[in-house]
Amino acid sequence: MNLKIITVPDPILTQKTDAVKKIDRSIFKLADDMIETCRKANGIGLAAPQIGKSVRLCIINLEHLGLAPFVLINPKIIKKSWKKIEMEEGCLSIPGIFGIVKRPEKITVKAINLTGEENSFDADGLVARVIQHEIDHLDGILFTSKILKRTDPKPDTKELRE
Repeated sequence: MNLKIITVPDPILTQKTDAVKKIDRSIFKLADDMIETCRKANGIGLAAPQIGKSVRLCIINLEHLGLAPFVLINPKIIKKSWKKIEMEEGCLSIPGIFGIVKRPEKITVKAINLTGEENSFDADGLVARVIQHEIDHLDGILFTSKILKRTDPKPDTKELRE
């Protein structure tokens, strides 16, 4: 089911989310619906608060890079690289706003998957950036608070939005 994406100034976007306590049918459905919603919106990531749910769950959708969409439940960044990279970001919940954000190039993430297993993995490049952006959503942080410089969207190019 395609869900409605919440936009600013909805207060749910600036609130810290609650941990997922139990992985059940409702979590499976939420994850499936979020992947569908993200695809339809041409997004590369979506966090539960963006569809009105205050739970620590996000999806990463980098299919255009050949990576199958995946779900992170109760994700936590446990290590960040010293080296940071500046890159343009946008957000499905903040339409029309784009800007340069500096984030660690590499991260180590601990999260639970849909089968209930807790895993740690390393991510770099765009995968690391999208995960950091989505975890920020789970902590009530919007990318606009991290913009170094606003950029204008290019009307003739398809923007990737997180």
